[in-house]
Amino acid sequence: MRTFCILMIAAMCVAAAAETAVTPRPVAVTSRQGVFQMDSSTVLAADPRAPQASRLLSHQLALKSADSIKACGNCVHITVVPGLAVPSDEGYILEVTPNSVEIRGKGPAGAYYGAQSLLQLLNSAKQVPCVRIEDYPRFQWRGMLLDPARHFIPKQAVLKLIDEFAAQKMNVLHLHLTDDQGWRVEIRKYPRLTEVGSMRKETRAGHEREAKGFDGKPHGGFYSQADIREIVAYAADRFVSILPEIEMPGHAQAALAEYPELGNTGEKLEVFTRWGVNKNVFNVNESTILFLQNVLDEVLMLSPNKFIHVGGDEVPFDQWKASPAAQARMKELGLKSEAELHGYFIRRMDQFLTKRGRRLVGWDEILEGGVDRSATVMSWRGNKGGIAAARLGHDVVMAPNSHTYFDYYQAKSPSEPLAIGGFVPLEKVYEFDPVPPELTAEEGRRILGTQGQLWSEYMPTPERVEYMAFPRSTALAEVAWTPKARADYADFLRRLRGFEQRWKSRGVNFRPTPAQ
Repeated sequence: MRTFCILMIAAMCVAAAAETAVTPRPVAVTSRQGVFQMDSSTVLAADPRAPQASRLLSHQLALKSADSIKACGNCVHITVVPGLAVPSDEGYILEVTPNSVEIRGKGPAGAYYGAQSLLQLLNSAKQVPCVRIEDYPRFQWRGMLLDPARHFIPKQAVLKLIDEFAAQKMNVLHLHLTDDQGWRVEIRKYPRLTEVGSMRKETRAGHEREAKGFDGKPHGGFYSQADIREIVAYAADRFVSILPEIEMPGHAQAALAEYPELGNTGEKLEVFTRWGVNKNVFNVNESTILFLQNVLDEVLMLSPNKFIHVGGDEVPFDQWKASPAAQARMKELGLKSEAELHGYFIRRMDQFLTKRGRRLVGWDEILEGGVDRSATVMSWRGNKGGIAAARLGHDVVMAPNSHTYFDYYQAKSPSEPLAIGGFVPLEKVYEFDPVPPELTAEEGRRILGTQGQLWSEYMPTPERVEYMAFPRSTALAEVAWTPKARADYADFLRRLRGFEQRWKSRGVNFRPTPAQ
């Protein structure tokens, strides 16, 4: 009798833990008594329409495949149910009884996310609490930005990060592939973009304001087109879409280092070795627009994502003001300011992408020169750009530096690694609401979602990227997935312990959170 009572108490504790085990926090959880015990005879019966979920569980749990996809005893059953009563194809229902586990996804992505939740519920004794979870995301865009342009991130490190972001039910990886300090993607029509533009001779040491000099170490690297295709395929198998960014018309010096005719002065430049806003920008000659569209044509062949990012941020107009060619171009087009010339440049790229069935994304500066409603705006300078864009009828991704810039410090301890500045602790990320209260309900529907930014000026290694990403990306993942009414920071911290165990087992260099 005593043994029976102990077992019952243990089972009840496991069931009670179901609510706190899954991150992001699900929409609805009903805990029940009992557990499902996996053992060597447990089988996986998987719908062929859910191969990603099947591969995930087969790999993680080493389950045998059933002869039939029908549910049976001692079975993990995965099905795709297009008519499932959840509002998104990414939604799922997970039901665990003492005899079986059933994952029903409205689409393949839903089945995959149900499988991810199952893995979080499983304890070290291979027990799963009996529970019913109904779940689906709040936002369709749940992303992270990686910046291999400033410090190159090797392909294997990118794949590792994709696994971790997918486990958090994130679904966009924004790759910032070009900037002043490096061009990181092979373009076969212009091979010297990487032959020259992917390597800088040295890197600024410390903050720009400190003038500590340079480290004297060459830094470089780039992704071949085969690498990008591998990253895209690997991500797609985890329902993560790759958003490529080719910066223009600013942040251009790595390209200008080999192709000075694309600039405004004809000056021979080197790949930039410092940080900050750079005055060297692309010109607006027709030949330069064609050059960059040729680049985009090759990028489109590498990524099927309907969205393509062209930057558009931090463009000083000094060189355009001083350039007779730029001023003549403005006069020819009937433009009154350099801001309008910037808008013309972005609209040309928007039209180019639209004709190819894609959609342009740009940072919020693209609003200043006028841009068509077809453009999606990524709001980084706080919420203002996103509010203005939504009111103008643009789709919006909220990425404000106030809450989603993970290159900022996450603690005020002097032991923290060097960061660019600012302060975005975990709790501040968690309290972020991507829908500004200033928007009406109709305007608020223009908010596609949110993403975190890992700008890498002060992240020289993949290990540093991981430290700055985790656990802040986990908090943002919950912001993007979980209904606002279900947010609970104290509960999130308790559930975060499960991810910390995962990171330890996978060799992820996360920043530990204090014990609560």
